[in-house]
Amino acid sequence: MRLSLAACLTCLAPAAMADTPVLTVLTYDSFTSEWGPGPAVEKAFEASCGCDLVFVPAGDGAALLARLQLEGAASDADVVLGLDTGLTAAAAATGLFAPHGQPAATTLPVPYDDPLFLPYDWGWFAFVYDKTKVPTPPASFADLAAGSLKVVIQDPRSSTPGLGLLLWVKEAYGEGAAEIWQALADNVVTVTPGWSEAYGLFLAGEADMVLSYSTSPAYHRIAEADDTKDWAQFSEGHYLQVEVSGLLAGSDQPDLAKAFLAFTQSPDFQSVIPQTNWMYPAADIALPEGFETARPEKSLLMPADRAGAIRDLAVTEWQAALAR
Repeated sequence: MRLSLAACLTCLAPAAMADTPVLTVLTYDSFTSEWGPGPAVEKAFEASCGCDLVFVPAGDGAALLARLQLEGAASDADVVLGLDTGLTAAAAATGLFAPHGQPAATTLPVPYDDPLFLPYDWGWFAFVYDKTKVPTPPASFADLAAGSLKVVIQDPRSSTPGLGLLLWVKEAYGEGAAEIWQALADNVVTVTPGWSEAYGLFLAGEADMVLSYSTSPAYHRIAEADDTKDWAQFSEGHYLQVEVSGLLAGSDQPDLAKAFLAFTQSPDFQSVIPQTNWMYPAADIALPEGFETARPEKSLLMPADRAGAIRDLAVTEWQAALAR
């Protein structure tokens, strides 16, 4: 008995879906949110790849490394997107990553060239505040510690901004970092697992300032027509975050994974970053009007191997100060 055309098409559909390659990208939660870059990136890449791009959220940035270390070569991911230079030395030490084969990014304010990890955006860590509530923000960590302003920060063991803050203090103060943390302990009202929770508490009025980025006020200006948020420029300088993606050596879709890494450098990807991730794009593209009002006068960034080497010490100093 012959099947109807509709029935035949129904029979063929599962087979066609089975033939569609799946690219799995492990990333942080906010990247995959409805307001993050994920939806637009997925649509743009799938338009040309002939594949199914699947983002797997795994908490905040530092949680990605912990998951990789736990899963090892058994990871189902093809690409990891959302580590930063505070974590790349530890990530490279796992032996799980393969060379990306792409040229270095063009707009970073510091030299960058890593065969395993490809930048897709960057920004400066900063404390964000409401100008209507904090008319005179602190101009340094010392000013912040000497005052009564309450801040919310992120846990460095699960969050790249949290780790970035520890590296910021360590780079600015060296052996004096522990003393700075002891002075700052009274200002810290709470520590959250990730950036989203911390920023939400700040917006809810639970703290005077929040650890975020110098570009965070751009969201309020552009998306909400709200000019009340700003960032405090610190005399010590501001620590730079460079977010990266990497190809897992165990990927069963290596060609597709390399195509995705190349795609992260394209205008279709990079043009999405400023108004979804609210970071600077790695490629040289025009920024939207109102995105930037000022830049830090001094950039701080440790080499990846040094950041990896002092990470445990910095976390220990931080824990000891906040436990007192």
